[in-house]
Amino acid sequence: MLALACRACGRTYEAGASEPWRCECGMALDFAETPRPSGGPDIDATDGLWAFADLLPTDAAVTLGEGFTPLAVADGWDAQFKLDYVFPSGSYKDRGATVMLSRAAELGVERVVEDSSGNAGAAVAQYAARAGIDAEIYVPASAKSSKLRAIERAGATAVRISGSRADVTEACVAAVESGDAWYASHAWNPAFYEGTATFAYELAAQCDWDVPDAIVLPLGHGTLFLGAYRGFRRLREIGWTDEMPRLLGVQAAGVAPVATAVSDGATGECGAQGERPDGDDVNTVADGIQISQPARMAQLVDAIDDCDGDAIAVGEEATDAALDRLHRAGFYCEPTSAAAVAGLAAYRERGTLAATDDVVVPLTGSGLKA
Repeated sequence: MLALACRACGRTYEAGASEPWRCECGMALDFAETPRPSGGPDIDATDGLWAFADLLPTDAAVTLGEGFTPLAVADGWDAQFKLDYVFPSGSYKDRGATVMLSRAAELGVERVVEDSSGNAGAAVAQYAARAGIDAEIYVPASAKSSKLRAIERAGATAVRISGSRADVTEACVAAVESGDAWYASHAWNPAFYEGTATFAYELAAQCDWDVPDAIVLPLGHGTLFLGAYRGFRRLREIGWTDEMPRLLGVQAAGVAPVATAVSDGATGECGAQGERPDGDDVNTVADGIQISQPARMAQLVDAIDDCDGDAIAVGEEATDAALDRLHRAGFYCEPTSAAAVAGLAAYRERGTLAATDDVVVPLTGSGLKA
């Protein structure tokens, strides 16, 4: 089993069901080492994302055949969309959940808890059910009924918490620290990020190991953004690819801490501090990325700097317009996915992306969950 390490202070911890969920210094933990394949890419897509087992920290103990989501040409956008909304639970969060719950099973975990606004909770509930592991999912009291049903029908307990999204996390952490549950957190657990790194592996394989110029991703806690960054960096390090794409994050106007950090306080056309040109302050449509305190904030800012990336915020009007257009084109995704597509237009307007750039945008959640 892989040990855990803190990149901030250097402490290490042994792996096990009682391992800490964060370092004593308060920072997130990662695996002390990551697997490296011995040869070149020899991928069988019929194995789903577990085709990349040599790059993952655990075996496929808990799987539903997920992965290798379609890569569709989006003519009207001069881009390609990777359709991660076709995963078993209806969102890309299955990437992290299958790896994280496989590791939980490997460690002999009997009970997990998670806090989520919806998609991560549904994914953890579904894979916990597959593993035969009890699950409690802490959710905002205002969580969408469709996502609550997905959690509860999988046999997990939905614990409704009034207040802010931060209040939900606080209640969940209190439960972890006072009981015997394993924190299956999509924001903190390192196995989840190893799972989301498969986005990069799949996309590179689908592009015949010639990576796109840029990828535009929704950005809340940054689970997909940071996973994609680590995945593409790893592919370059092991020699399977030659380049690293630019990763361009899109946040919700009014709740855009990463955009604020990378812009160093500057405001811009599409709201690097979450402010929109038409004056609205908060994008409530893109509820899945309204995270005011990302768990791995420093890592996100470092990743953006390393890949010559960026982060901006888009508002409700742009998100709604993008969503309507996506639906009319047959891409039935949820609003948070549309924020990334609105961000694609914004990056082009700013000149960050050239008309000739090869760009991919993941559509991360199903419209059936909206």
